[in-house]
Amino acid sequence: MPVYIEEKKSFIVIGKLGQGLSAESHNWIPAIWQEANNKFEEIRELAKSNNEGNIVGIWGAMSDISESFERWTDQGKYLAGCEVFENATAPTGWTKWTIPSYKYAVVKCNQSTYQEKFNYMIHEYLPDNNYSIVGAVHEYYNPEETNGELYLYFPFEKRENE
Repeated sequence: MPVYIEEKKSFIVIGKLGQGLSAESHNWIPAIWQEANNKFEEIRELAKSNNEGNIVGIWGAMSDISESFERWTDQGKYLAGCEVFENATAPTGWTKWTIPSYKYAVVKCNQSTYQEKFNYMIHEYLPDNNYSIVGAVHEYYNPEETNGELYLYFPFEKRENE
């Protein structure tokens, strides 16, 4: 299962925010994406884009309910949105998050392999490489890939030798 490491500086996401029970995330997250997609034109001009004018990053950013970007417990928060410039102001009804800088272990998946790859990263890849997960996992959707695939970003740090 290919995994790559990416160091990503702090970045800004503006999106639609939701909160719910972790075990029921498959029930409440799609509605957040539907709202974000339906109202996307409200933030389109804030989105970072490449030289061709295409949006560079769609994120499903996650945080604990205190919004300190810790892993979900029995509940979590989810922000469905896009990467924007630092000085962007979230319009009314939208939320702006600054995602902290991390080193990420990144794996590609789709909806049918999501849980399998998530579990692999948590229970095999990270521990086998002496890594500790240090924050909430984020979903990245590359707008140029329209095949339903996404990337899971696992923030980690190397464990000290015990």
